[in-house]
Amino acid sequence: MFVRVMEKTRLIEKESKRSKDDLIVIGGAGGFIGGALARYFVAKGFRNIRAVDKKPLPDWYQRVAGVECLCLDLSRERDCDQSCEGAVEVYNLAADMGGMGFIERFRVECLRSILINTHLIEAAYRAGARRYFFASSACAYNTLLQQDPQVTALKESDAYPAMAERGYGWEKLVSEMFCQEYWAERGLKTAIARFHNVYGPNGTWDGGREKAPAAICRKVVEAVESGSNRIKIWGDGTQTRSFMYIDDCTKGIDKIMHCDDLIGTPINLGSSELVSINELVDKVERVAGVKLERDYQLDAPRGVAGHNSDNTFIRQVLGWEPDTTLNAGLKATYRWILAQFQAMRKGHRVVE
Repeated sequence: MFVRVMEKTRLIEKESKRSKDDLIVIGGAGGFIGGALARYFVAKGFRNIRAVDKKPLPDWYQRVAGVECLCLDLSRERDCDQSCEGAVEVYNLAADMGGMGFIERFRVECLRSILINTHLIEAAYRAGARRYFFASSACAYNTLLQQDPQVTALKESDAYPAMAERGYGWEKLVSEMFCQEYWAERGLKTAIARFHNVYGPNGTWDGGREKAPAAICRKVVEAVESGSNRIKIWGDGTQTRSFMYIDDCTKGIDKIMHCDDLIGTPINLGSSELVSINELVDKVERVAGVKLERDYQLDAPRGVAGHNSDNTFIRQVLGWEPDTTLNAGLKATYRWILAQFQAMRKGHRVVE
């Protein structure tokens, strides 16, 4: 009875005004998006940020000055409780994931990320956090709608009837449901954004977890630096995707998290600029000023034939959508990966 009364009271209590001193907790802050989000909030003037990741601190992609950094495993309940103590807002960017090669080969690891959201959202609730953000994915969408490269852009309702990407996509779909029920039953304001292929500087670019833009940039750098003038492409190059630049992602997270019209409501966060993998290679070649011979690896992981973000809903609710062009984003990403590659050749420690 006490729990039910407490939950009902929480549903109707008025939320305090957001303060720059509110404790913001970012799970997965040692990763690409989590690290960028910490930097984004510091730039916005927030002074009380706790960054959490299970990786050792030297392996974090970014460490931001003035941010409390904790090495904790958020798949463990006690570590989630420690992370959320005193939190006003909690952002869950933590997951064991990578590009399509990783998602297709390590489905068990991807599925186990459900432990992170299960424990973290409960810890956030028990800590009295006012808002909770969950990073979902376009992989939650019905794969039967993504079998043609000329795909119709995916709208939010296309996640059901459910036929998500095996492993990673199903974990996202079930975790979304957790967020919706914590709002409906317990009054925790939850935000759910379905990311569409985030890329940019300070992200994974080598080692098997990188996504297509970073992988293509690295392969072009390798071809230029080695003089081979050849590039290997997974699949036949006709697969289509949209790619969102990291700065649009962090801005979108903030907007979605603080929009009361989106509480407990999954929403696309991605660019609607659809390109094929061949076109993506064309763009990176233009940035590098080269033209390479292409070796198509038809037996390599390639994912669905195509998916794109329908941004009708986000434009309607927020009056905004990700708008960094792929050309602009690739220029910054290529230059950063080139610098990382050259530093690595000299024996310097780099982000991979």
